[in-house]
Parts: sequence; C-alpha cells; structure tokens
Amino acid sequence: MGSGRIGVRAARASAVLLVLAAVLAGCQGGGVPEGRSPFTGERVGDPAAPVLAVKIDNVPAARPPTGLERADIVYVEQVEAGLTRLLAVYSSDLPPSVGPVRSARESDIELLRQFGEPALVYSGAQSKLVPVLEDSPVHLLPPGAAPGAYSRAPDRSAPHNLYVEPGAALDAAPDGVSGADDIGFRFGAAPEGGRPDTGETVRFPNAAVSFTWSGAEDRWLVSMDGRPATTSGGDRLGAPTVVVQRVAIRDSRFGDRGGNITPYSDTTGSGEATVLRGGRAYEAHWSRPAPEDGTEFTTPEGGPVNFAEGQVWVVLAPR
Repeated sequence: MGSGRIGVRAARASAVLLVLAAVLAGCQGGGVPEGRSPFTGERVGDPAAPVLAVKIDNVPAARPPTGLERADIVYVEQVEAGLTRLLAVYSSDLPPSVGPVRSARESDIELLRQFGEPALVYSGAQSKLVPVLEDSPVHLLPPGAAPGAYSRAPDRSAPHNLYVEPGAALDAAPDGVSGADDIGFRFGAAPEGGRPDTGETVRFPNAAVSFTWSGAEDRWLVSMDGRPATTSGGDRLGAPTVVVQRVAIRDSRFGDRGGNITPYSDTTGSGEATVLRGGRAYEAHWSRPAPEDGTEFTTPEGGPVNFAEGQVWVVLAPR
C-alpha cells in the first residue's frame, strides 16, 4: 500500500477522533449536554449544584406537600402498612420550604448511592437503623444536625408539621456534598413506537398513585388515592416524564413500633419499566449493576429511552 493512501487514512482517523473529542467535551457526566441539569435535561445556572434529598410524608393527613413541585426528581416508595412516602431530589432549584419531613428508611441509602454523596433531610429513623445510616456515604441532616433549618407549622398536627428550609440545611452540611452528575437519565426526542396512553395507576397494598395525561399542560397530572394531588398553593402536581420502575420489594431488617416490617425496595440489578411521556407509554428495561452506578433505561432493542425535559417522577412499583 502506498504511503499517500496511508496518510489519507490517518488523516481521516484523526478527524474522527477530533469530532468525538468535541462531542465529549460538550457533555458533562458522559451523556449530559453542557449547561443542562443531568436530572431534568433543562438548562440551569449551575448544573453541578449540590444534591439534597428530602424524605416527605405522603399519608392523607400530610397532604398537600410544600415545595415538591420544584424538585428535580420525585421517587415514590412503599413503606410500612402498604403506604407510600416520597423522596424528593433537589439541585437545580431550591424552594424556600419543603415538607412535611418524615423519617428515613434503609432502602433510601441504596437509592441515593447513585448520586454520590448527597445530603439527606429526614426527621429521624428507627434506632437500629441509625448506625446503618451513619455508616453510609450520605451526609445526614436530621433536625439535630441542622436545627436552624427546621420549623413546625402551627396549622398542622405532629408528626405531619415538620418543614425544612433547603438552603439552610445545605449551609449546615459538612464539606463534600456531591454535585449533580450523570445518573443515567437521557433527554431528547421520544423513542419510536410506544402505545397511546392517557392514564396509568400504580397500586400498593394500601395506596395508589395515578397519572393522567394532559395535552393542554403537556404533562402527566398526579393523583394520590384517587384524588388530585396538589401543592400547598393549590396548583396541580404533574411532570412531563413518569417512570414506573418495577422492583423487588422485600422485608428489610427493620420495623416500626406497631410491629410492621419495613419494606425494602431493591433498586440495583435490572428489571422492566414503563416510561410515560407525551401521552404515550414506552416499555423499557432498567439496569443498575451496583449501588454506585446510575440507572439506565433502554428500549427492547437496547437504545436509550429519552425523557422529556423537566421534572421526573419515578414510581418504585411492586414487581
């Protein structure tokens, strides 16, 4: 082969490498466009702002929640007696108040590991769980660690009246709280296929969460136990993307004072999921090989299932 032909091929290879380098340079975390939140896909002032997770009460007496509409991600988890609680993840936008704040669970640790070393706001934990929380890489911010960040609402009864000021909580956090980074979410054009879908309900033993597509608002409106879910200001809760992630829910090592065993939602491994966006449902596969890994959602053919930009709800549904 002539030296001229070799030189042309080398030049082409160099050009390809330069293009790849440029693409990678324009992304943060391996798959997130520069300047955009890895949690919502939206353009934000600081895409790597600290990550703060807040455990939020979700029984009827605790509704409506405060500050939930400004979370980047909302997880719905099963807890004792077949009820649910919410784990809201903030980074892009910190509201002045979030709550009502409730206690942490063992599976929160595993779920949050994919965020690195985030801060966690919670009201307490079962005594035997406390050492497990303290041994985790999560930065713990219960009221004793950030007393100035918490307050009680006079118009609600305990334990549904504890609220946190997220900014003050982060100010009280030790150094080393992880900033937002790639956790596997991908944003962009909807995948091909899917099926028309205007409503989905996920049922837990003693709770249900439903999502109804609103074309006028371009998002899925949330209902809890058959009733519209609203913010404390009266606005309807909703999100452009909803993920129903089917996971194994087993007994944990802990329980409550009433003798109920705490469920453990296993978010590592793999399984099936349904992604709702744009009035359609897309069947997907989720994969998270280890706790420190992010969660990838792929089509049956192996391509990424892109989310719509904006808040994402993830329901950890019984498999």
